[in-house]
Amino acid sequence: MITRADKGSSLVILPTSQYENKIEEFLQTNHFQTSTNDATKSFLSQVRKVINNSKTLIPSETKWKYLNLNPTAPSIKGLIKLHKSEHPVRPVVNWRGAPAYTLAQLFTQKIKLVALLPNMNNLENTSDLLKKLEKPQFSPTSP
Repeated sequence: MITRADKGSSLVILPTSQYENKIEEFLQTNHFQTSTNDATKSFLSQVRKVINNSKTLIPSETKWKYLNLNPTAPSIKGLIKLHKSEHPVRPVVNWRGAPAYTLAQLFTQKIKLVALLPNMNNLENTSDLLKKLEKPQFSPTSP
């Protein structure tokens, strides 16, 4: 198996069974609970109820945008930590197919409009950093 390493732009080549054992070991040592049944469809029905009942946050003409019609359970993969002894894995979870993914994005946008972040050192991305660095806000008494 060829996979990315955790840090840097390196690749790791290892047997698939060893990779799967590392993922399984991570899940067991961190006390994750596994399930034999897929709760995605029941969770989707709960998400539909939330969307239908929230008339003020989600206008009825845009409800369809926030429903995932073909949901999947989140998947996990691991990036090998080459910089640590015994090379553990860093978990990376893909939530994009989850039933509430687009709904969570909507609520995040709404919360950002209402609740301003108290810490002015927060950045959204690198272009936000560049904008803030172009116009430094120094007081006349700054050292």
